[in-house]
Amino acid sequence: MAEAEHATEGRGEDSPAVDDSWRKEYWRRNVRLMVILLSIWFTVSFVCGILLVEQLNEIVINGFPLGFWFAQQGSIYTFVLLILVYALRMDRLDDEYGVSERDGNGRRL
Repeated sequence: MAEAEHATEGRGEDSPAVDDSWRKEYWRRNVRLMVILLSIWFTVSFVCGILLVEQLNEIVINGFPLGFWFAQQGSIYTFVLLILVYALRMDRLDDEYGVSERDGNGRRL
């Protein structure tokens, strides 16, 4: 009961409730982006590097079988690229929802 009193403390009977729906939408879009990017990484690292390695090894580029490249290098390169994509997309999302970390001149902190 104390929690309910604390939640309504400071609000009169006529004051409107705080609209936090943007937070749910922001989080939903963040999670959706993470799921998409992690699915791409899973596909590259697990599917291409483990499950399809025999089929991909039939393709040779610069003397290296493609399945071996995916298992050794491709998943790492993909992960680094996905980190960059995530950072750029989250900067855009933060700007869209007004939660970016910027100083008074608009420069990132």
